[in-house]
Amino acid sequence: MKVYDKVEVICIHKANNTIIPLRFRLMNDNGEYETYTVSAFKPVPKTGTRTTKDGIYVSNSVDIFECKVHIFGLERIVRLYYDPKINNTWKLAV
Repeated sequence: MKVYDKVEVICIHKANNTIIPLRFRLMNDNGEYETYTVSAFKPVPKTGTRTTKDGIYVSNSVDIFECKVHIFGLERIVRLYYDPKINNTWKLAV
């Protein structure tokens, strides 16, 4: 499992405080940006402070999304982590 810090994400913040991730961009190992569109997503229920299966320490304020994306023609499930309390940062676990 690879984790990318400080991923750039385009999302919708709805009036009812829900978030809809639309696409994300990250810099690959060659220093080039790659952009991916989220075709479907599912919010992961909050279960308190813990370390996730991706090895990321999260609190109850962190929003986690399981997202379907197409990478090189294959459908993959990735997880986006959004922490509004730490500089509105996003992380990606692939």
